[in-house]
Amino acid sequence: MHSHSSSFLYGANVQANGIRQHYLRYGGNDGARASRDAVIILPGITSPAVTWGFVGERFGQQFDTYVLDVRGRGLSSASDTLDYSVDAQAADVVALAQALGLSRYAIVGHSMGARIGARAACQAPQGLTRLVMVDPPVSGPGRRAYPSKLPWYVDSMRLARAGCSAEQMRAFCATWTEEQLQLRAEWLHTCDERAVIASFEEFHTGDFHADLPALRLPVMLMQASRGDVILPEDVAEIRSLLPQVVVSRVEEAGHMIPWDNEAGFYAAFGDFLGATLYIPFIE
Repeated sequence: MHSHSSSFLYGANVQANGIRQHYLRYGGNDGARASRDAVIILPGITSPAVTWGFVGERFGQQFDTYVLDVRGRGLSSASDTLDYSVDAQAADVVALAQALGLSRYAIVGHSMGARIGARAACQAPQGLTRLVMVDPPVSGPGRRAYPSKLPWYVDSMRLARAGCSAEQMRAFCATWTEEQLQLRAEWLHTCDERAVIASFEEFHTGDFHADLPALRLPVMLMQASRGDVILPEDVAEIRSLLPQVVVSRVEEAGHMIPWDNEAGFYAAFGDFLGATLYIPFIE
């Protein structure tokens, strides 16, 4: 076990792609990190950046790491006139990297964040070197529906907007720790319902698979062993569309992989990002 001081540096807002984008930064670009690509982490549909803080801490030990509040979540811009499409979200990430002056960076996207990352990578933006798609929804036109249902999100967000306890949040996230439930109960109200509904709808109307043949960079697909977001036939189809894809699998994990098997999540990256992540001893 490596002893380490906290890698959290600060949270900040930047104006990029015409909106306020809020991010949390971990690690910095000094020491060994200076020679490695930075990492931008894009969370899923109802995950403000702060809920990925424990992952940011770990990444920050090896990489200059930025965890983004996707538009309509956390402390980034939200409004009833904002465009919540994958195209807009992808443009946000590219603009953020430019605003931060990142000359080389990787994107690690979970779920919705994986689809945003793939769309961003389609444009081959300058400086983007690698993409990790963590359990991306493979739903789309003419395909099976995404396994989670919209009311699960909407009901939990309404509960959070009214003010709720970690215990009340447990009904929605039965396997989470007290600390994780506490954070979700505290922050879920910052997810704009319009943003979440728009993203959920695009899981079904957007053609994720159409983006894959356009990807020219190294890509990793990380699959959870449990849950039915990515099935073996999905892996086979993605391999056919994206011959260079590296597939990793995390055992004993559902869709929220780092919550279910944190050590397995870090191990699954191997040295794909240019350095291996320290694996914590999980109690």
